[in-house]
Amino acid sequence: MFGSDMLSKLSAMKQLADESKSKLDNLTVDGESGSGLVVITLTGNRALKSIKINADIKLMETEDLEDLLSVALKRAMDKANELNEKEVMASAKNMFPGM
Repeated sequence: MFGSDMLSKLSAMKQLADESKSKLDNLTVDGESGSGLVVITLTGNRALKSIKINADIKLMETEDLEDLLSVALKRAMDKANELNEKEVMASAKNMFPGM
């Protein structure tokens, strides 16, 4: 069904995909809100690295903190998605020259 040429191509594709995943694991993006009151850091693979709250949360309303967290997370996810897409496209170009 699959010849050795096809298997070697599949193996090379898997290796490139693994390399991209590893690269994205080591890249981070930040999403912030409230002029830096909340900063969320994600990897290029969208894994949570950290959440920083640069304010006294005792003085904040719960809804305000929730809003700041939501906005920061959305911004970080948008950046991680963009980074991920660029890396996938770069890998695809390596796999399929002339794309």
